Order: sequence, then structure tokens, then C-alpha cells
Amino acid sequence: MKTKKAASPAARRTPRAAMATAAREAAPIQAVAAAAPGGELAAAEAATIDITFADLGLTAPMLKALSDAGYQRPTPIQAQAVPLALKGRDIIGLAMTGTGKTAAFVIPIIERLLGGPRRTRALILTPTRELCVQVEESFRKYGKHSGLTVIPVYGGVGYDPQVKALRGGVDVVVATPGRLLDHLEKQNVVLDEIEVLVLDEADRMLDMGFAPQINRIVAQLHSYRQTLLFSATMPPEVEALARKYLRKPVVVQVGRRSGAATTVQHFVYPCPKDKKTSLLVELLKKESLDSVLVFTRTKHGADRVVKVLEKAGINAGAMHADKTQGQRTKALDDFKKAKLRVLVATDIAQRGLDISGISHVINFDVPQQAEDYVHRIGRTGRAAATGDAYTFMCADEIAMVKSIERIVGQPIPRISVVGYDFGT
Repeated sequence: MKTKKAASPAARRTPRAAMATAAREAAPIQAVAAAAPGGELAAAEAATIDITFADLGLTAPMLKALSDAGYQRPTPIQAQAVPLALKGRDIIGLAMTGTGKTAAFVIPIIERLLGGPRRTRALILTPTRELCVQVEESFRKYGKHSGLTVIPVYGGVGYDPQVKALRGGVDVVVATPGRLLDHLEKQNVVLDEIEVLVLDEADRMLDMGFAPQINRIVAQLHSYRQTLLFSATMPPEVEALARKYLRKPVVVQVGRRSGAATTVQHFVYPCPKDKKTSLLVELLKKESLDSVLVFTRTKHGADRVVKVLEKAGINAGAMHADKTQGQRTKALDDFKKAKLRVLVATDIAQRGLDISGISHVINFDVPQQAEDYVHRIGRTGRAAATGDAYTFMCADEIAMVKSIERIVGQPIPRISVVGYDFGT
């Protein structure tokens, strides 16, 4: 496919388009200003319990793909968001991790692109490589009977295969902002025919400092498009992003903002910092801890924990930003296939890892931001399954645990292990 040089935003923006942009920025997002009352949310979610995918008016190829994947009923956010997206509405989707957010935008995008011209018509921006791969896998799973093509675009891997695929023409691009900008600057891809833009994990992208890159990318898109924004939280920065890029959005909210998964049991283990690794080894003597995701604050800490576990005869691997993409992918695949019993990660893994069967999430270090706790423990108790979340708390982390308790809306039980509790 021959690429053409993208015109500058100023050259492409008509007076009408400029007015549309100004209107989006000025329009109030009243539903985002405050969380909806809990009763209304519960009623909205309860109304979706008996809905099947067939009730959503999906095409036969999509229903076949969903059936092949073993899905018959949509999750609450899917039941609410998919019909709106199929109507072309801009959407702000607010939901905790593990609620099926990815399928809530993947399904309607595939339905929209079916039978259309072969050109890049959908763009999904994600904060991390892992989430980028997960979204791409979802497009392949739900679009297996559609004939649509999709490419993940992220750094840390070969550049030339991405260039070849982009220039050859694909229907859907799933990308991290930095690598996509590299391709845009080299004119490997043109985005002026994008019909649907998805900002996935918008709060995480802003946390990681991607706002300038997002602005530069969106400036290359036509103003008249459908935009879907999904976020676990709605801080002022995300609301400002929504005001800038969405037109009269419908807010779809599932569960209380920043709420922790209700299928997860929480426990705090008081323990001095220098005894945390020994406590971890002690707990892993229980066979019930069969698939464990451990979070550490630093990359060095993750590597150190893995060495201790391996010395104790426990299969473990590390996943953090200093690992190559190949190493990260192998560690994740081995964990999914149960070749690794324990995966030790930094917060790079707190979002976007869709792994079924994680029995326990262990916060080796208490997260410095209380809301990060919600995202960490969202790796277990996914899709209505149950799981346990353990947090190792040393004396100088007590205040941070109290902040977490305010976020989850309940005190977290303390479990004292003889020989490890700093209070004994």
C-alpha cells in the first residue's frame, strides 16, 4: 500500500472541524463530575444479568467467535458499552481491572469494520507492551471469522517487520504511543482514515507521561471519528482528556470508582522489611498458593526475590522494564503455562495482564499510591473468580496500608505469623 505524506493538522483542519474541537472542549461531562450513586450502579449492572451476546444484535461471525471462546453472556460493562458503541456513540468506560473492558471495545470495532475497505480504520493506544499484545490477541480471538487484520506496534522488538506490515495495509493498529510516533515520523503509516480511536487505560498512559505523544498522534486524525476512552479511575487529567477528544460521550460505569474486586479476600501480614523474603518462602510452603503474582517496588527487588525463591527450590521468574521484550514474553508465557509457580514483577504488570487462574497476589512492598493496590490485586479474582491478596507491611508502611483501607472501604484483617510479626 502506497503511503502518502500526512498533511499538518492545521492544513487538514477545516473551520467546521475546528468548531467541533472547540465544542468538545467546552461541553460539560456532567456524568463524570461525580460518581453515580451505588444504588443506580447496582441497578444498571443487575439489568444486564440475563442478557446474552445474541441479545446485543451481533453478527453471526462474531457470535461464532464468542461461542468458540466459550462465552455466552457479556459482563456488565460489555452489555452496557457494546450497544452504545455499535450506534457510533463516544464512550467513557469506567471499570476496575478484570471486568472485560477489552472485549467491550474490541467487539463493536470488529462489527463496524466488517465488509469495509482494506485500510487502517481503527487505532487503539495502550500504555504498555503487555497490554498492547493482550488487545491484539483479543482482536484475533473475537475476529477469527472476520478476515480483519491487526498488528501490535510497540518498542523493544524488531522495527522492520512492523514497517512491512504497516505499509502493506492493516485494518487495526494496536500501539504504544512512543513506537507509533516513530512510524508516523518516518511516514510508515497514515492515520487520516481512522474511524475509531480507543484510549485504553487512559489514566495509566497519563501517569506514564504520554500526554504529549497522545496529543501529537490525535492531531493526525480526522475530527469526525468515534472515540472510546477506558479508564480504571477518573482523575482531573483524564477528564480533561475526555473533554478534549470526545463528543457528547456516554459514561458507562461498572462498580465504584477505584473499587477493589469484590471477589478478592484481603489480608495484611505485619513483617519487618528484612524478613519479607523469608516470610514469602514460608507462605509458599502451602500448596494452595499454586499460581502467585508478587509485586515489588523496584526492579532490583524483583530480581533479588527471584534468586531467594529459586534457592528455596521454587520456580520463579522476574518481569520488569530492564528485561528485554523476549525475556518478558517468555516469563509471562511460562507463568501462564504453569511452568513458573511465581512471577515477580514491578508495577509494569499491574495493568493489562489477562491471566486466568492466579490464586494469589502478594504485595511484597506496599504500593505508594493507594489506587495502585486496586490495579495490583485486580490480577486475581478476575471474571468473577475468587482470589486472595496478601500485603507484607513493615512498620513504616502502616500509613500506606491505612490509605488502602480507605480505598477498599473496609479494614483489612491482620495475620500474625510467629517469628515474623514485628509486633511480637
